[in-house]
Amino acid sequence: MAAKASKTSGARTAAAQAGAGLSIVVPLLNEAKSLGKLHERITEVARRLKAKRRLRTEVVYVDDGSTDATQRIAQALPAGALDVQVVALSRNFGKEAALLAGLDHARLGAVMFMDGDGQHPPSLIDKLVGRWLDDGYDVVYTAKAHRVNEPWLRRTGVKWFYSLINWGARQKIPADAGDFRLLSPRAVTALRQLPERNRFFKGLASWIGFRQIRVDYEPAERMHGATSWSLWTLIGLSIEGLTSFSVAPLRMASLLGLALAATAFFFGLSILIETVVYGKDVPGYPSLVVGLMVLGGVQLIMIGVLGEYVGKLLSEIKARPVYFVSEHSVKAAKKSSRAAG
Repeated sequence: MAAKASKTSGARTAAAQAGAGLSIVVPLLNEAKSLGKLHERITEVARRLKAKRRLRTEVVYVDDGSTDATQRIAQALPAGALDVQVVALSRNFGKEAALLAGLDHARLGAVMFMDGDGQHPPSLIDKLVGRWLDDGYDVVYTAKAHRVNEPWLRRTGVKWFYSLINWGARQKIPADAGDFRLLSPRAVTALRQLPERNRFFKGLASWIGFRQIRVDYEPAERMHGATSWSLWTLIGLSIEGLTSFSVAPLRMASLLGLALAATAFFFGLSILIETVVYGKDVPGYPSLVVGLMVLGGVQLIMIGVLGEYVGKLLSEIKARPVYFVSEHSVKAAKKSSRAAG
């Protein structure tokens, strides 16, 4: 009887959670050729969730300053089984700003973030929703099952990035975790309370805590075209994430300075011993130039690292809006679709 009562209570809790609804946030940048197909797949998933779980859904497409017909196509998409919002930003503000715009405009309780290039398979949405409603997790994040198809340099860079950003951190960011994740209503409420403008959603979603679980997946092929993430943009994104969410670079700069100071001390001590005890001449011009170049280079690196953090502080102090919206439209789901659920 106790097991039956527990099962009934769990079903009631899941039904209550489902009543909050789900907003699917999809940032877009020049995805005109694949957006229609992606919307069809998301609509089909929304139809299943409505029939199976009575879960109301909406999709929030955020056009991050696309230069093709992405905005026009997004605004022409049919509502069908779910509400459709289109938030067009005034220019390209970057993915993190687009995710924040989607979060700000999401009208339902739970929020899911996914990319608009089709590599985050909509078929996985059911599983993420199940982890939230059936198992009670607040943050259901996805991670690539493997990176065997990626170049060695990129795999190594990703490994070093997560090692550095988690160095000394109390709440570590799961390795290989992506932006494809679902947050429960209370996790969304917590995320909205964070005031910073330089945001790193992977880190923030981990930092808020609550019950979290990882779901591995195989990334799908892009529906069309090639990725816009080059080596330099990925490096820039990594620096942005590190300086927005971690003080590890500052710690490394301090340790490097300490190591150089210790090296200089022992080197000077060895020169003193060789000169006083053994009567050898002090090394001359070449060693002096090399020493100055090494110290000068390290100092410039440290100044650069410090400058990144000062720039972040300046951005926060100025308190400029993270994004501007040029157009915003909303289409309600068809009544027939709701009735069918």
